[in-house]
Amino acid sequence: MSSTHPVLVGGTVAIDNIKTPRGEGLNLLGGSAAYASLAASYFADPVHLVGVVGHDFPGEHLAMLEQHGVTLDGVERSAGDSFTWSGEYHENMNDRTTHNVAINVLENWKVKVPPAIADAPVVILANMAPENQLQMLDACAAKERFVLADTMDLWISIAREALEQVLPRLDLFVINEGEAREFAGTSNLIQAGQRLRDMGPRYVVIKLGEFGAVLFGPPEENHGLFRCTAFPLREVLDPTGAGDTFLGALAGYLASLGSVSYSFAEIRDAVVRGTVMASFTCEAFSTRRLENLPEAELLQRLEIFREMSCW
Repeated sequence: MSSTHPVLVGGTVAIDNIKTPRGEGLNLLGGSAAYASLAASYFADPVHLVGVVGHDFPGEHLAMLEQHGVTLDGVERSAGDSFTWSGEYHENMNDRTTHNVAINVLENWKVKVPPAIADAPVVILANMAPENQLQMLDACAAKERFVLADTMDLWISIAREALEQVLPRLDLFVINEGEAREFAGTSNLIQAGQRLRDMGPRYVVIKLGEFGAVLFGPPEENHGLFRCTAFPLREVLDPTGAGDTFLGALAGYLASLGSVSYSFAEIRDAVVRGTVMASFTCEAFSTRRLENLPEAELLQRLEIFREMSCW
C-alpha cells in the first residue's frame, strides 16, 4: 500500500450497547469515525483517526484499531465519560429504538488535528456536529485534497445553517434516503440528488439501506448517475455502522489510487467497494466482522457482486 494517500478521519468514537432480534452486545466499539477508519484501513495506509474518548473507553478497542494501521495521535483522551449509545433493532432491522444517548465528552469537544497528520490529502468528515466538521476542515493543511462527509437527520433539524456551510467545501457528500428528501425538500430522489449537488459538492451519494445507493455527479459523466444495489445477505445480525463503513471503504479505495482527482468511473468503483464492505459489517455485532476479514474473502465477494449486478 506504499503508493496510497494517507486518509484523515474525524468523527465520533463511542461505546455501543446494542440489542437485535439475533442477539445482544455490550461495551462494543461504536462511533462513525471508528467504523470509517477501520474500513478505510483495508485499502489505504496510513489512516489517521481524530476523535475523543473518555477515561472509561475500553483499551482493547483502540488496540484493535492500531493493529489495523489506524494511528491514534489525533484521539484525545478525556477525564470525562465516553460518548455512549444504547439501542434496540426491531424485526425488519430498518427500525430501531434509541434507549439512551450519553453525549458526555462530545458536549464541549473541539476538533484538534495534530500538525503531523493535518496534510493528509483524503479527508473523511464522518458523522458529527457540522460545527465539528467545520473545525476539522479549518485544521486540514493539504492544499490539494478530496473531502468526503456524512451527516444525519439531527443536524439537518438543529444545525442546518452550519451544515449548509460545510457542503460547499466538500467533494463528495453522503446522506441516507430520508435525510436527502428532508434536506432537499422533495420526495423525488433524483431531484434531491441534483439539489444537493447544487449546494456545493461535485458528487452526492444517497444511501438506500438494504436497497443500495445512488451516485450523482456532473451530467456529462455517465449521465450523472450510477445506481448500485446492495449485496444480498441471508441474515443481518447488526446493521449498526454500515453507513460509516460504506463511507470509509469508499474513501480508502479512492486514496489507494494515489490521486485526489477522480473520474466518475473511479468514484463508481469506490461506491461498489463501500457497498460490499458494508455488507460484512452487518454480519456481526459492531466491527467484529471487519476485524478479521481476510483480503481474499473481500475480493471474492466483490467478484460475486460483479457477476450478480452485470447484464
